[in-house]
Amino acid sequence: MANKKAANAASASSFDSASLNYTKEDFKAKIVHHLHSTLGTSENKATKQSWWKATCAAVNELVYERLTQTQQTHANKDTRAVHYLSAEFLMGRLTANNLHNLHLFNVCSDALKDLGINLTDLCEEEPDMALGNGGLGRLAACFIDSLATLNLPALGYGIHYENGLFRQEIHNGRQIERPDSWREYGNPWEICRPESIQEVALGGYVETIYSEKDGSLKKVWHPAQKIKGVPWDIPVVGYNGTTVNILRLWESKAPESFDWDVFNAGGYVDAQAEKARAETISKVLYPNDSTEAGKILRLVQQYFFSACSLKDILRRYKRAHTLASGKVDYSEFANKIAVQLNDTHPTIAIPELMRIFVDEEGLGWEEAWNICYKVFSYTNHTLLPEALEKWPVYIFERVLPRHLEIIYEINRRFLEGECERVFPGNDFIKAKLSLIEEGSTRMVRMGNLCVVGSHKVNGVAAIHSKLVKEDLFPEYAQIWNDKFCNVTNGVTPRRWMLSCNPELAKLYTETLGSDEWVTKLDKLKDLKKYADNADFQKKFMAIKHANKVKLATVIKAETGIEVDPNALFDIQIKRLHEYKRQQLNLLYILALYRRVLENPDLEMTPHVFIFGSKAAPGYKMAKDIIYAINKVGERINNDARIKGKIKVVFMPNYRVSLAEKLIPAADVSQQISTAGYEASGTGNMKLAMNGAITLGTMDGANIEIVEEAGEENNAIFGLSVDEVKSVKANGYNPWDYYNRDHEIKKALDWLDSDYFTPGFPGELAGIKRALLEGGDTYLALADFRSYSDAHARLEKMYANKKGWAKSAILNSITMGKFNSDRSIQDYVDQVWSLETCLVK
Repeated sequence: MANKKAANAASASSFDSASLNYTKEDFKAKIVHHLHSTLGTSENKATKQSWWKATCAAVNELVYERLTQTQQTHANKDTRAVHYLSAEFLMGRLTANNLHNLHLFNVCSDALKDLGINLTDLCEEEPDMALGNGGLGRLAACFIDSLATLNLPALGYGIHYENGLFRQEIHNGRQIERPDSWREYGNPWEICRPESIQEVALGGYVETIYSEKDGSLKKVWHPAQKIKGVPWDIPVVGYNGTTVNILRLWESKAPESFDWDVFNAGGYVDAQAEKARAETISKVLYPNDSTEAGKILRLVQQYFFSACSLKDILRRYKRAHTLASGKVDYSEFANKIAVQLNDTHPTIAIPELMRIFVDEEGLGWEEAWNICYKVFSYTNHTLLPEALEKWPVYIFERVLPRHLEIIYEINRRFLEGECERVFPGNDFIKAKLSLIEEGSTRMVRMGNLCVVGSHKVNGVAAIHSKLVKEDLFPEYAQIWNDKFCNVTNGVTPRRWMLSCNPELAKLYTETLGSDEWVTKLDKLKDLKKYADNADFQKKFMAIKHANKVKLATVIKAETGIEVDPNALFDIQIKRLHEYKRQQLNLLYILALYRRVLENPDLEMTPHVFIFGSKAAPGYKMAKDIIYAINKVGERINNDARIKGKIKVVFMPNYRVSLAEKLIPAADVSQQISTAGYEASGTGNMKLAMNGAITLGTMDGANIEIVEEAGEENNAIFGLSVDEVKSVKANGYNPWDYYNRDHEIKKALDWLDSDYFTPGFPGELAGIKRALLEGGDTYLALADFRSYSDAHARLEKMYANKKGWAKSAILNSITMGKFNSDRSIQDYVDQVWSLETCLVK
């Protein structure tokens, strides 16, 4: 039933007429009004920043009206809602996205044009809301867009970081991290809600109180410190603007701004010490946790936003379910509340809800656990052991003593109950499944807690979900086989085509005679009959070329490198990690460079290799790879002998707004992770959706992309998941490849010389050592020859212009499966059991 309702809501092409009634003249008047009344400036004095903020204020008149209507409708109907807890929300910019979703982009553009302002230029004034690292955070942003578009009751919850991940600068080829102060001068899309401030406790001790009356024990947590959580709401505008949901981000504050007595006594700095400590919690995304202080801060961050969010959820629930007696009826809690844990970061929400129910609300353990278990569900995003968080027990004792007791009790009941039932007397499996890892430092296993405390666990691509069930949590799957499911990731076509590639969107709408594809992406399959059509191909490739011309201008402005838009744009944009194998891409570039030097007349398509990537500040090898890419690129780009056949570009400060320029211009999408290591990927979907051909392994969602678009229209290479396991099991030796493949040997030896770093031999040798002496953990050398062959196939495909156009078109129009609306509908059907709530 919910499935049909959501589908009907998504298919509705009509929307509230308020948007249609905004004429160009209306919009001009509203913008000028806000320029005068909200920003206190005039047309002849206003900066671009002022014009942008005035435009946002004009749009917000409609957004906040719809937001109020949405909240009233949800409150009146008291429907079940999902609360999406995520440490990351990589929102990017909202101006163009909101205008498109409200069907006001063209009206606004025309209004500004009359005022002498270009809307596209104005959008560049907006800082990226970069509250995330990569795919995890951008997925969360796509999902909350889809939840609003499908008219589903939902809230996103996260942290209102003062600084995003970091602003990346490249100095002499090396990554330098700088603060990303995204809201230094305010953000017109957010609003503070002081009426919903929550208070969070930390530290202290737990007192056990014995009742002589009934012999019961009561636990009382006496915290050492309290922190205020101040909510900032960012409206999330669904397509058609009917539903406007909320992303609520928590900012940490001290209960008092400063100690007045200390200040008066002359301790001007000390008076603000508590304020500084409290505000550190929401200061920066992912503080370095290589130190004990960093570990404590990250755990406190996770608890802070999870606890604030649960208190907010309970506040709203109590408003609708408090009886005349003053007692809260919790019998409907699990029927009204769904909480999705986006990775392990919000895991602490499970023991926190148990603490609230048992310690504060007086529920019995069994009753509380039955509610919690039905409320929580967990999305696993990785098979990498280091990404499944673990926290030292002694840190838990110091920061969250009551929660540690609750985790111990959850663990005891699980091991003596479900685990003993399925694995009677098997202490080895009990030790493996325990929420506590024994060792020199006892650890709390957050991934295990997620699985035990959630009624559903999903992976994010078919192959990933299979590996989660069979390799990562096989014993849990034996206990709860029906707990595990798959929800393949998706991306919103509103941002990743309609907004970032408007000319392609226009071509599709004109050819189909409708824009229904914007919510029903499968409708693009109706264009298959045009894939061979010469006129359609010409239009499609002209749009791709125009996007490449625009990107070439951006590349020149950002890096000073001139690239030819007629060359093949080969793009790898994603977080820098060895399993994603940017180093394999680099090795191929070195091999290709040597081929051209050895044979200057080598016939090849001019190639522009474009990278965009950030490395975690403490990840030395990742930063070394960035340095190597830049130094190799510097040498190649300035080598006249190769006649511009190869260019290497590293785009600094990769972010959503840059991705929106790179993705529409890509000819080739590199998705080359070691098979079995990439959970899903979402960049692969965005690039294919915009007509890029995938050069990739059979990993993550690549498998499903190829199923949809056809393997013949992509370039697949490398070992499969099973082959990777077999190679490792048989004893992989990277030296074998170094000794027998002369291209690999010469490329690695080149890195050991000073050819790319004159006067500094061996500066790039760390990559060689990692691949040879370090054992080549991610099998880059094993896949190199297959990867090189796949590039050769791409060259042949690109030489056939008509064939390439057909493949690019088929990739673009067959990506309907990867609409985040479909992902959300899968969650609705398999996990959340939501119903649509149409807003009047």
